[in-house]
Amino acid sequence: MTDPHDELDPPFDVLEPAHWRGPLVFNSPHSGFIYPRRFLETTRLDLPTLRRSEDTFVDELFAGVVARGFPLMRAFFPRCYVDVNREPYELDPRMFIGRLPSYANTRSMRVAGGLGTVARVVGDAQEIYGGRIPVDDALDRIETLYKPYHRALRRLLIRTHRDFGVAVLVDCHSMPSNAGPRDERPRADVILGDRYGTSCAPVVTDTLEVALRGLGYAVGRNKPYAGGFITEHYGHPATGLHTVQFEINRALYMDERRQLRGPGFGAVVADLAVVVERLAAIPVESLKPWRAAAE
Repeated sequence: MTDPHDELDPPFDVLEPAHWRGPLVFNSPHSGFIYPRRFLETTRLDLPTLRRSEDTFVDELFAGVVARGFPLMRAFFPRCYVDVNREPYELDPRMFIGRLPSYANTRSMRVAGGLGTVARVVGDAQEIYGGRIPVDDALDRIETLYKPYHRALRRLLIRTHRDFGVAVLVDCHSMPSNAGPRDERPRADVILGDRYGTSCAPVVTDTLEVALRGLGYAVGRNKPYAGGFITEHYGHPATGLHTVQFEINRALYMDERRQLRGPGFGAVVADLAVVVERLAAIPVESLKPWRAAAE
């Protein structure tokens, strides 16, 4: 019997610099675009529709960090297949044939919205599957893709913290240029999510915002994206582990409808290099164990 994840070998990678320069770690968990054949055979949607849920090209936008001395981790599997920015078992029992484990979180807001660890919908609430899928299929995705991804990310952060005394994880994402057909208001260029000041020291978010505004970007904080599971789970500033979610507006760098790089792609890459340098200039001492304001 063939492995359903043969196309995903490896399912992710970590691009390490030749010489680690500081405590920054970059992660692109939603830029994966390799869709297992067996998955495509079960979905009722075409590939372009599925791909609208990707953070297309985000790993490429941040790829320059490696030459600057910082690691970049990136997924190759798509988020609509399994989403590593969720709890490991945020699952909707209505999706599956068979019983979920008793420890599954079936009542989260993300599950209710169809966007659990194994998503039910993409885009504007379009159902991915024509019917229920075996629960073992979902559990297999979690065991073979989700858990190895988080083990590797955890090792990366532990290594960084050991070598520098602190670690700063920048979780890199993209957002549609508007919220949907009922909301045509333009979004900010970048939204920074720090779980309302609890996932990183203020200097991290402040530095990013000042750098971006200085380059002419409109910046928001926490609304509508305060940070997902990765930001919440790995952000422990009281122990020197800082996490911030970085959401960039897709209209800045790509043609959203055709899913192609846009004329602004190169300029965004150049601006992000400036932003990364500002972040790298934060003194390590200011990132040492810090108590979140909410405590």
